[in-house]
Amino acid sequence: MYGLIGKMRAARGQRDAVMDVLRASTGALPGCLSYIVATDPADADAIWVTEVWTDQASHKASLQLPEVQAAIAKARPFIAGFEFQVETNPVGGFGLPDGKTG
Repeated sequence: MYGLIGKMRAARGQRDAVMDVLRASTGALPGCLSYIVATDPADADAIWVTEVWTDQASHKASLQLPEVQAAIAKARPFIAGFEFQVETNPVGGFGLPDGKTG
């Protein structure tokens, strides 16, 4: 499995608009096992996104999908920036398949 955890910053007062776009555009992405959008209780403009994919290639391919490209274009005016992104190797957990590779 392939994971990403990222923190983005919405333009002041636009966090909900960005989250609405993120949530609306994450249904049935091939290879996406989990896509969680969360607020930061200490920062009104921060958004955390935690993703789990079957593999890195699935994530990369998703960025080329027309619906994902449209969502990026729609959200871009409301995003002030990206603070960081961390890659992970999920091994399982509640709601995820067993990540053992043998």
